[in-house]
Amino acid sequence: MNERYHRQILLPEVGEEGQQKISHASALIVGAGGLGCPISLYLAGAGIGRLGIIDDDVVSPSNLHRQILYTEDEVGQSKVHCAARRLRQLNSALCIDAYPLRLTADNATGIISRYDLVVDGCDNHATRYLISDVCHRLGKPYVYAAIGSLSGQVALLCHHPDAPTYRDIYPEETATSHQAEQGVIGTTPAIIGSIAANEALKYITGIPSPLLSHLLTFDLLTMQSHIISLQS
Repeated sequence: MNERYHRQILLPEVGEEGQQKISHASALIVGAGGLGCPISLYLAGAGIGRLGIIDDDVVSPSNLHRQILYTEDEVGQSKVHCAARRLRQLNSALCIDAYPLRLTADNATGIISRYDLVVDGCDNHATRYLISDVCHRLGKPYVYAAIGSLSGQVALLCHHPDAPTYRDIYPEETATSHQAEQGVIGTTPAIIGSIAANEALKYITGIPSPLLSHLLTFDLLTMQSHIISLQS
């Protein structure tokens, strides 16, 4: 382990103790699309012990410019099964759970309860409300991430019972119920997904985060970022 993760262990914020924490940690990634791909790659590469990925979609040609886990030969196949195969090639020690289904009110508690934290790789508000509500009830940390065409947001939520939730970012469900498809450049989910993976690793290793109960907004067109408190 020391040889493989030598460059990580050299960091005083990680060290051997932090690497051990990563190797014993588990995370659920909800969504295996543009965000889920870099999140899962970097968590697997960092040596996380167990990774769950849930998504009911299949690979399509329009995914390939940004969903970097997949190849042309995998078009039409289950995303989570393709992702699991690729991630095992990256890290054979990884224990991975592939859920080829949608996260719903019926299964969310049972699935989320199996993991130390949840990382957001989904693309709709309804699923995020569900993740946030279940994580808040279970006391599980939730790394929220979302993208627009050339922008993104990341926050660390539900760390304790009185912490802000996704509903503090978007209080009205009706205001977010209609989403029109929009364009996106492939680097947008790569950057925002990498930030989300970084937040997950910081949480696991105990590195303090300025995004705890705060929202990072990042405009990739202007390269301006802001951190906004979600505390009332």
